[in-house]
Amino acid sequence: MFTGIIEGVGAVRSVRRKGDGAELEIGCDFDLERTNVGDSISVNGCCLTVTSRLGKSFWADLSPETVATSTLGALKEGDSVNLERALVLGSRLDGHIVQGHVDGVGKVIDIVGEKGSREFIIEIPDNLSRYVVEKGSVAVDGVSLTVNRVTDNHFSVMVIPHTQLKSTFQLMKRGNRVNLEVDIIGKYVEKLTFLDSEQYEKGSKITKEFLKKHGF
Repeated sequence: MFTGIIEGVGAVRSVRRKGDGAELEIGCDFDLERTNVGDSISVNGCCLTVTSRLGKSFWADLSPETVATSTLGALKEGDSVNLERALVLGSRLDGHIVQGHVDGVGKVIDIVGEKGSREFIIEIPDNLSRYVVEKGSVAVDGVSLTVNRVTDNHFSVMVIPHTQLKSTFQLMKRGNRVNLEVDIIGKYVEKLTFLDSEQYEKGSKITKEFLKKHGF
């Protein structure tokens, strides 16, 4: 589990294809001394497992699923990536609950402003738009952000200078593809609240006949 507060920006040092998957070597700009093989680390919002570590570099495998459902399969040597190690129990949750499970890929369709805070307008897949709400949270390439505005097919976020400086948002351009993870709470609420009525009646002893029998 992560918070969406980026620890640093890493650089892809090598990409080795392994069938339908791949292996990444990533160099960090922060100390990895306490990071061990088997630990989780978020790379552009994708939760990966550290398979090897040397100095300020680590290696991680990409499964075919990760390649197919995120932007990581398109990474190449020299690309910059957002990095965050897993949340430590007892530390502050400064962003929001981020699982590192990418729900889909969006596209930056416009960037408003050149200095100071900038507004990023991002196209969102149809199947995810219902989970994005104004003033709610969304993870974009692993960065926890507050949603400003939402329409049927896009939303906007305001990124302050500090966040731009500490993440890949400083390099982002129109047309860039980004990993999106919507708030997990919304998906659970949908599942629990909008159960198919027929499915509910089959699994519940409280039926229309039961209610009528007891005077409702």
